[in-house]
Amino acid sequence: MHRELIGEAPGAHIIRVTDPCKPLEIDLSRPLEIEVGCGKGQFLTRRAAENPDCNFLGIERMLERVRLFDGKCRRANLANAKVLRLEALYTFHYLLPAHHARTVYVFFPDPWPKKKHHSHRLFGPLFRTALWKRLEIGGKLEFATDHKEYFDEVCEGFSTDARYERVEPMPRPKEVWTEFETMFREQGVPIYSAAWKSLPGDDAPLAPLTIPPEAEPREGIMRRCGKPNVDNLL
Repeated sequence: MHRELIGEAPGAHIIRVTDPCKPLEIDLSRPLEIEVGCGKGQFLTRRAAENPDCNFLGIERMLERVRLFDGKCRRANLANAKVLRLEALYTFHYLLPAHHARTVYVFFPDPWPKKKHHSHRLFGPLFRTALWKRLEIGGKLEFATDHKEYFDEVCEGFSTDARYERVEPMPRPKEVWTEFETMFREQGVPIYSAAWKSLPGDDAPLAPLTIPPEAEPREGIMRRCGKPNVDNLL
């Protein structure tokens, strides 16, 4: 992964997924840190600049943010950071190496505040299992949110999972704030943070993800869209 990152052309730091069933090529000789919802890269590019001997992977759905992340990496000549435009659960479930990530950061994920939308929240049994499978034993999840109810729900879920132990979260000086945290802090919004480390557990293979019937593409949509374009994932 490290050797592939060097380059100044636009998009040089964006991972191009041509086969969504093929795991990413990760340099296992170097540590790896991952940020889910990395936004424009304010936090992760700073981490990459300060830790040149570690690889950094950002996961972000918004195309404009992905492009801005790429631009930050090129301007700073960061050879150890890349960004992937894909769903976090799918990425953790299928595309990452087992037990290699040193730290995973999830800062200010969408809380989906309406009760009818809670099923869309990132943190659930499926993600906790896929996360554990990708963290090295003793690796950490760092979590922060401005949404107290979601924070309590996430903490409760981890408290019942024997594969994790709650630990002291990282300090949050201004230098580590993300774009969202900067905005929330300026508005005086309380920030809640927590961290967990992974423990030894049952390392059974992950079961295939299934799509519920209500999420299946409808025939009319498939007819209008035609063959899926892999470039839409980039």
